[in-house]
Amino acid sequence: MSEGLKLDAVRITDGRQMVIEVDCTIAPGAVMTIMGPSGVGKSTLLAFVTGTLNRAFTATGRVLLDGEDITSLPPHRRHVGILYQDDILFPHMSVGQNLAFGMERGGKRADRWATVVAALSEIGLEGFAHRDPATLSGGQAARVQLLRVLLSQPRALLLDEAFSRLDTNRRTQIRTLVFNMARDRNLPVLMVTHDAEDARAAGGHIITLGE
Repeated sequence: MSEGLKLDAVRITDGRQMVIEVDCTIAPGAVMTIMGPSGVGKSTLLAFVTGTLNRAFTATGRVLLDGEDITSLPPHRRHVGILYQDDILFPHMSVGQNLAFGMERGGKRADRWATVVAALSEIGLEGFAHRDPATLSGGQAARVQLLRVLLSQPRALLLDEAFSRLDTNRRTQIRTLVFNMARDRNLPVLMVTHDAEDARAAGGHIITLGE
């Protein structure tokens, strides 16, 4: 049974001073927002959760996902998906190939492609599998990036300023899509942002840093 994501007495220092300190539990389908300006340790915390923390930092505490301690596991074994603000689609791959890249290996190629096609239809991009990522609008690219993360079957979702580069209309649309799809999949979501509107839209608990 899903137990959500727990940051158990997490403390990160840079060798001289405290960077960030968090102790919280995010229930399945819920969103926890950490809000604050640049430089308060938001992305550093996400790096600790994903297992990519720079060696310049020292961290204590644990990351538990569905009751399992994943603190010492390598990134590819943590089953934590992360969505960034930047466009990270591979330009040398089609939209469909980008999505298939994030899926678990194995199975028949035809079945994997059928999953990609069905997923694109689910987010309103039917017929986009063979498109060049360079032809996508900002909102379409954001949807494809979300889908690539979800097709990797994560057990938790992290959002690193994921909506900051979208215009107002696209931002509202993509934000709603992300939260709804995460809720439908019962994923705990940890979002870091400097934007109060993102925090309000997410609902759930908000931790404000740098005040």
